[in-house]
Amino acid sequence: MASELDVRARLQRAGQEHLLRFCAELAPGPRAALLAQLEPLEPEALREHCRRAAAACARPPAPAPDLAARLRPLPPERVGSASGVAPQTRRLWEEEGFHQIALNKVAVLLLAGGQGTRLGVTYPKGMYQVGLPSQKTLYQLQAERIRRVEQLAGERYGTRCTVPWYIMTSEFTLGPTAKFFKEHDFFHLDPNNVVMFEQRMLPAVTFDGRAILERKDKVAMAPDGNGGLYCALADHQVLEDMERRGVEFVHVYCVDNILVRLADPVFIGFCVLRGADCGAKVVEKASPEEPVGVVCQVDGVPQVVEYSEISPQTARLRAPGGGLLYNAGNICNHFFTRDFLQMVTREFEPLLKPHVAVKKVPYVDEEGNPVKPLEPNGIKMEKFVFDVLPFAKNFVAFQVLRGEEFSPLKNADSAERDNPSTARRALLAQHHQWALQAGAHFLDAHGARLPEQPSPPGSGEPPAICEISPLVSYSGEADLASHPEPRDWIPGHHDLLVSRDWRCTCKAGSSSPRSSWTWTWPGHCRPDSLLDLPAPGSPRLRTQPRPGLQGGKQAALSFWLQNMDHRSSTLLQYVDD
Repeated sequence: MASELDVRARLQRAGQEHLLRFCAELAPGPRAALLAQLEPLEPEALREHCRRAAAACARPPAPAPDLAARLRPLPPERVGSASGVAPQTRRLWEEEGFHQIALNKVAVLLLAGGQGTRLGVTYPKGMYQVGLPSQKTLYQLQAERIRRVEQLAGERYGTRCTVPWYIMTSEFTLGPTAKFFKEHDFFHLDPNNVVMFEQRMLPAVTFDGRAILERKDKVAMAPDGNGGLYCALADHQVLEDMERRGVEFVHVYCVDNILVRLADPVFIGFCVLRGADCGAKVVEKASPEEPVGVVCQVDGVPQVVEYSEISPQTARLRAPGGGLLYNAGNICNHFFTRDFLQMVTREFEPLLKPHVAVKKVPYVDEEGNPVKPLEPNGIKMEKFVFDVLPFAKNFVAFQVLRGEEFSPLKNADSAERDNPSTARRALLAQHHQWALQAGAHFLDAHGARLPEQPSPPGSGEPPAICEISPLVSYSGEADLASHPEPRDWIPGHHDLLVSRDWRCTCKAGSSSPRSSWTWTWPGHCRPDSLLDLPAPGSPRLRTQPRPGLQGGKQAALSFWLQNMDHRSSTLLQYVDD
């Protein structure tokens, strides 16, 4: 480790010697920790970072005066649609995507470097529960979608296949995320196929260009944005790992979208068949004022233009059909070829321009007292993953329906939008619709059918609470419609939870299970029979009849998932044919 004298000389060259002003007061351990944090900071790079941060912050955010004249929507030949396409074309895309997955050529890459500060929690967003009946976290939902898409591809092509999961974390999220995955047995994925790596950190800077001391022994650092991906890929030889595995196509996404479809075979197939090296999923903007970036062209080159950079007049422009001219909302959901990522890391990463984020950064004052500011006081410089779009040789966009694929979790419930409640309702409304499409009927407490119209967006909870595990259905397919006759499901109490993961147990005294499952009632099975599950020491499944329902083949059952060792149980209401 470098000596204090060496570190001080380097900081003098960077104009940041104030970071050592409390060094003499520190005990040996904290002093060594501070020097270890400062040692990797190159003087020239640190000086330039602080200068650029202050200069960028001093520029008022405003649309470039000539941007409107340079801006154009994406040409139609660069855009595909998940819904506005002939069914046979969509099936062709999906089949190609499944084929590439079955060949082990597809990986997913999660951007998970941010904390849940805006949610009001100090742990990584992926560990957050939005209040689903199953109490699953974002990480678990995503892991189970990977398992399901592997299963679907394997069944189609009669092979075992793997979709490696690469997870970019930060100094703040790596430890908690790794511990969480170990505690949950990697959600039954092979740990060798879950690769975590850490992005770089950059010092937070004051408005006058001085790096901020968070404590006497610690510089205030922040992740370098999701665009820090490209340096992190090189730092940790991630692309070399992909090459060894035979991965050619990478699906990159943000952690906070509860509806994200990992390794989406339709999206993958569309991009592969178009010969794209870079692609982006987009949704139609809800309004001209919606604060999302727009995927478009500037000077004929594809890029994402932030909503703050587009004037209100331009944002309100209409296309001949009546919709917004600039309607392709960016949702941070991308396709890249491995070759393109290699080209970015080797040639283009230094050309990416950082973006300014003004934040409230805790600091120590001149006397060394800790201060938590009430107003923004610092600058964090970030790069964005979409900054590489202009370097693509064949960029495509793929428009998806918002209600099917995009509901971000960014804010606490005190906010009007993008909060745990809106995310939970979006997922449950989707699952309710899937069940209806599969021929299910929901009954009220008196046995009368509930309305079968889907809930309008933002209308609150769906008519019936029905959570469907990703282990059963990736996008509304297969097992839900496997029965020849419709099934009636009774909402209320603890509604149907569908899954195949028997390995979790119930939480003692809880009215909701920690795991969820599906069960097809065998013809020889009678109510009140006791069924032992296959795994030794598993919970047991007890069925009991429920009176007051229609006769015939329909039988209403209450499922008690009982842990015989701990004498705890959970009740689920379900009706099967």
